[in-house]
Amino acid sequence: MSDTEIEKGLGESTSSPPSTSGQIDECHEPRKAANATSWSLGLKIYHTAIPCFLAFLITFSGPVSAPATSTLMVVFNISRTEAILEQTLYMLGLSFGPLILAPLSEFIGRRWLYLVTSSSIIAFAGGSGAARNFATLLICRFLCGFLGSAGIAIGAGTIIDVWGLAKAGGLARLLFACGPFLGPAMGPLVGAYVMNEYNGDWRWTQWTIVLIGAPIWILALFMKETTDFRAEHGAKYSGRFGFVQFALSTLKAAVLRSMAILTSEPIALSLTLYTGYAYAMVFSFFASATYVYSLDYAFNPRQIGLSSIGVIIGYCLAAVMYMIFDMTLYARAVRQAPDGRPAPEHKLYTAMVGSIFLPIGLFWYAWEAHAGGHWATVMASGIPFGLGAFVLFLSSMVYLLETYGAGAAASALAANGSVRYLLGAVFPLFTIQMYEKLGIHWAGSVFGFLSLALLPIPWILFKFGHSLRKKSRFAASV
Repeated sequence: MSDTEIEKGLGESTSSPPSTSGQIDECHEPRKAANATSWSLGLKIYHTAIPCFLAFLITFSGPVSAPATSTLMVVFNISRTEAILEQTLYMLGLSFGPLILAPLSEFIGRRWLYLVTSSSIIAFAGGSGAARNFATLLICRFLCGFLGSAGIAIGAGTIIDVWGLAKAGGLARLLFACGPFLGPAMGPLVGAYVMNEYNGDWRWTQWTIVLIGAPIWILALFMKETTDFRAEHGAKYSGRFGFVQFALSTLKAAVLRSMAILTSEPIALSLTLYTGYAYAMVFSFFASATYVYSLDYAFNPRQIGLSSIGVIIGYCLAAVMYMIFDMTLYARAVRQAPDGRPAPEHKLYTAMVGSIFLPIGLFWYAWEAHAGGHWATVMASGIPFGLGAFVLFLSSMVYLLETYGAGAAASALAANGSVRYLLGAVFPLFTIQMYEKLGIHWAGSVFGFLSLALLPIPWILFKFGHSLRKKSRFAASV
């Protein structure tokens, strides 16, 4: 991975400075007062591993209960849509939680927020597993996502605090970015095997979250603070009501700025819609697998879970492709630029490639699935799909960061993250119904055609991005 400074923000989200706080602050500069960049290598790895583990666990916890959908329908006497609602509410909490929780790191520090988020995941996942009625399950699942989401909200900021802009931090930032994609891919697989091991008991899908989260919570107990938040903001909220006033003003600035960028910036809006759709397709892809593989190939839940292997291979290839493009095409652009800083559009090379692979994977999946066919050819469709979705995400995030700079990138990426998880929550609600009514071929083709409609976005931005940046009131690079 290149050691150029624009990669310092590669990650999902972190806390933000008061003027731009929100779900994501991938452009946050390391705070020198905490002196985390001078820590030993062991301490740096320790404080890198925890955000990466949490990013995986938080997104893993949403679809891990997907194999239990049919069981929930029977146990609580509810419809399929109602059974899926527990996953939807979890993702809604994941979407909106960071907008409120991320600014707290400016007042209580990152360490305490890690303890709160890891404790909340364990507490409410345990509550979900012990629920005796469906309403309790829904409430606990929402609170698990909402309060647990802070782990994603501040993770990339911690990595930046620890590694600064050093080249050694490139791998850490890439690993952190993998978490939100590997989580949804591994969740259904683990959930299926856990239910099989415990004779179809759906509660173990939730207690598995507790078992994975407990070691992370123990690790978080021994974390050190990576920011000197009191030195930066202590004077701003002195007095009886100063804390409340400053917190509310920070939250207001974060939400309003994110909405302003999302609604007025063509670059931010188009890439938010595209990456949000690609991320939603990840959840729909796995949601439809239950229907497709059980109908045409008589797969059991464990075999259905294994269908995610092709997508995971695609993710790995996407990471390799991103690094290769960064070390070749982008490095050439750096050498050719008069000041050594090429236009942000040069970061869209991999997004353009990803825009081609995404519909290839979706159409392959839609039309290769049929009774009497070989399951391996369908499962292989996950490779181009996973490659396209992940490399599109990586490229788009860095492009947004370079375009809007330290002043507005946090807000642009916060809006992107909220929309991404919101779509991830909604799409599985109607995926199975689409496949049942339209059939596998045409239901999958609808998603494929939508990806074709969005395909030109990175190509258009590559050609006209410079003009759009000149007209923008938020862009830092013109």
